[in-house]
Amino acid sequence: MKRIGLISDTHSYLDDAVFKHFDQCDEIWHAGDFGTLELADQLAAFKPFKGVYGNIDGSDIRQQYPENLRFMCEEVDVWMTHIGGYPDKYSPLVKPEIYNNPPQLFITGHSHILKVIYDKKISCLHLNPGAAGKQGWQKVRTLLRFSITEKRIHDLEIIELGGK
Repeated sequence: MKRIGLISDTHSYLDDAVFKHFDQCDEIWHAGDFGTLELADQLAAFKPFKGVYGNIDGSDIRQQYPENLRFMCEEVDVWMTHIGGYPDKYSPLVKPEIYNNPPQLFITGHSHILKVIYDKKISCLHLNPGAAGKQGWQKVRTLLRFSITEKRIHDLEIIELGGK
């Protein structure tokens, strides 16, 4: 079993509460728009870390983190990208691949809207943790925490960090 802390759209702001909420996690995944490489380094120093760059991230972050990251966690095929859309409204950049070779877990950021949607057409769970930073129009900063055991994604929790 792996416990995952999922964060996105920090935009250079990392709330200290993230470390408390992700303390029991085995890994932290960041779905883009870090803002600074230092922020990514802080998370990577805390726990094993995976991330993708977002549209606001500079060349320093883009050199260290890919645009798309596809990997296995336990027995779950995971695809993480910053701008990917969501079921029935996938981005044109991911649409052909997601329908031809769907992952079991598709993670995006970008919208600043927390979403948990199961796409029945392709048997894929879509997660967007919302925005953890103070930039953007979201009223509440959010994170997700969940577990993966073999092929099962479970114990999903929404964490609210408070307002901007």
